[in-house]
Amino acid sequence: MSEQIKTVALAADEITFKKQSAFKETWRRMRKSPSAMIGLVVVTLLILSAVFADVIVNYDKAIEQNPRNRLKPPSAEHIFGTDLYGRDLFARVVHGGRVSLSIGFISTVVSLAVGLFFGAAAGYYGRKVDDVIMRLTDILNVIPTILLSLAIVSSLGPGMRNLIIAISISRIPAFIRIIRSAVMSVVDMEFIEAARAGGGRDIRIILKHILPNSMGTIIVQTTMNISQMILQAATLSFIGMGVEPPRPEWGFMLNEGREFMRTSMYLLVFPGACIILAALSLNLLGDGFRDALDPRLKS
Repeated sequence: MSEQIKTVALAADEITFKKQSAFKETWRRMRKSPSAMIGLVVVTLLILSAVFADVIVNYDKAIEQNPRNRLKPPSAEHIFGTDLYGRDLFARVVHGGRVSLSIGFISTVVSLAVGLFFGAAAGYYGRKVDDVIMRLTDILNVIPTILLSLAIVSSLGPGMRNLIIAISISRIPAFIRIIRSAVMSVVDMEFIEAARAGGGRDIRIILKHILPNSMGTIIVQTTMNISQMILQAATLSFIGMGVEPPRPEWGFMLNEGREFMRTSMYLLVFPGACIILAALSLNLLGDGFRDALDPRLKS
């Protein structure tokens, strides 16, 4: 009995060592890419600013209206200036980042979970299961992403929760297709056949063998999808179908400042720069993950 326990312990230690080695190797290769590290640093700073937004600046400054400070340019008192209602623009940008990033990350998690379930099932089982899932996916794919999310928000009404639901549903077909393709590239390999011959259960084979070997594609799709969701949320908020005021959000801030783009350009520059930085850094990070996890590029 003691020998069996030792054998199990040794096997567990070996698996842990392999996982740690794979992580170290991925990190080593990512550090070789300057663009990936820049993306990682910018994403980390944006996440930290969103998490500690209340510590950086009080939320009341982002929503309190002060007509006497209306449209003041950047200064020592208001480093980003003030908007048309006299609210501090720096506070609105910081707290707007919390809203925009939350929408991007939460929507991605929801659509990824649904996409993993249906994409893995379609790629692994094939035939009728694949036909049914992909035909339903094609139906959703016919409708442009922005129009589908706009239709859902229009029916549910504006608001952060409804915006997350709409964006998540509109991005599910993309996840299903990517994950299905990744699973199909692995499912016919010899080690999968060996796992089936050994009596492995389907769910165990998918979770233990197929998805880990498809993780590079999934990670790249996930990181890049976050940037797309942030842009999509900003687009819907810009046209008034997203987060409701006075809650700050980068897209809605662009909508508020567009009337003053000739006289108070800073109203567009700061929230617009944050959207660009978030999208660009996530794309750079996704490219870095792709290169680090691609076995063909190992050296």
